[in-house]
Amino acid sequence: MENYFNYFTEIEEHFQQRRGRIQLSPLDWALIETWKDAGVPLEAVLRGIDAAFEKYEQRKSKSQKLNSLAYCAQAVLVAAEEMKEAAVGAASSDLPDHRTSGFQTSEISAFLRRNAELLDAAKLPEAKGIDAGPLTKETSGTLREIAADLEAAKTRPRLEDVERRLTVAEEKLFAVLLVVTPDEHIVAVRAEADRELAPYRRKMPAAQIEQLLKQYVHKRLLEKYGLPRLSLFYM
Repeated sequence: MENYFNYFTEIEEHFQQRRGRIQLSPLDWALIETWKDAGVPLEAVLRGIDAAFEKYEQRKSKSQKLNSLAYCAQAVLVAAEEMKEAAVGAASSDLPDHRTSGFQTSEISAFLRRNAELLDAAKLPEAKGIDAGPLTKETSGTLREIAADLEAAKTRPRLEDVERRLTVAEEKLFAVLLVVTPDEHIVAVRAEADRELAPYRRKMPAAQIEQLLKQYVHKRLLEKYGLPRLSLFYM
């Protein structure tokens, strides 16, 4: 899977260029994350956004504006499939490369240490015999360890390896948060997501909807407890 560390920003900016300076909703950010996790190329997302707007602009009636990326979901999947088919038999060098190599070790280290401080300061509940506190301490220690390794390295680090470690740490954190958070809160968040998703369900496959709900719940849990995203995508 290609890593696009400007994935979120480029999609946000491209959508805003087509729609106007509208703020993306939590649902939109969660949708972008499902595309990233599914390995959808950035170029496919941008093409899908353009295709969705071109189709919208051809409509005679434009009473309902494109206020969410969810309107573009089907077009993004189509663009991704078209790119996949076009790539068969073609050299990978023919595909556009949107990766950024401009991250400095000092920037990554500062990002990791800042998130470690946020984890240390977080106040998490204890429920069902599980205390989330030790895990956040362990995770903050992991971030500082990665930062120290980066600072001590004599060669440029492989960001893919760093990202894998951060993904594992984040998944463990989500698992504990789901256990210690009261069920009624999680049910309420899923209900909120269901309401926001209702207009777009016909445009997305069931697997994507379920993944979107999962990402939405994760995002809300982090907000509830003041925890940061660990991925380098959020630098």
